[in-house]
Amino acid sequence: MFGTRLRQLRKEHMITQTELAGKLGVSQQAVGKWETGRSSPDHGTLMQLADFFGVSLDSLLGRCGGFVGEVQPYLPVAEAQVPVVGSVRAGYGALAFEEDLGDEAATVKDPESYFYLVVKGDSMEPRIHEGDLALVRRQPVLDDGDLGVVIYGEGEGTLKRFLRKGNAVVLQPFNPAYEPIILAGEDLERLYIAGKVVETKARW
Repeated sequence: MFGTRLRQLRKEHMITQTELAGKLGVSQQAVGKWETGRSSPDHGTLMQLADFFGVSLDSLLGRCGGFVGEVQPYLPVAEAQVPVVGSVRAGYGALAFEEDLGDEAATVKDPESYFYLVVKGDSMEPRIHEGDLALVRRQPVLDDGDLGVVIYGEGEGTLKRFLRKGNAVVLQPFNPAYEPIILAGEDLERLYIAGKVVETKARW
């Protein structure tokens, strides 16, 4: 039951076994064994998983109402309205969050864990264009290579590819006309990760 639930949550959050393993500090093989029922994580890791997916421990274990043996029904992921909380500039020198721009549909199970940001600027061309909507899953960490929304320095926000280079973090644009942002030392102490971009789409 736990393995089936874990696999369901992982797929809903669009994260691979390898990515999940990295966040927990375990091997991909361990996650694979959990999902197939060949082994189970310890209690501490179960709590980490519940916190990461934003569910209760009972829900993670496939229980309903906290009673052992009561199976929580698996519901298909439906389209929900996700707030467009503001805009993020895919350039330099702008705040991450600005005006309220309404709601937009997204196929996610837990819409409260997501928000949309409107992309401004051209630093992520040609893959992401000005005016596109970036669907962001709220999470405090990013894996190497993730596309994320981060705030750094004196509150500057940006949408960039997140890379680790030794003791530094590189915020890499797609557009070769822009230089990467390199954060090291004290700059890393002021780095705030708003979330991971899981999808982008044109709104207009």
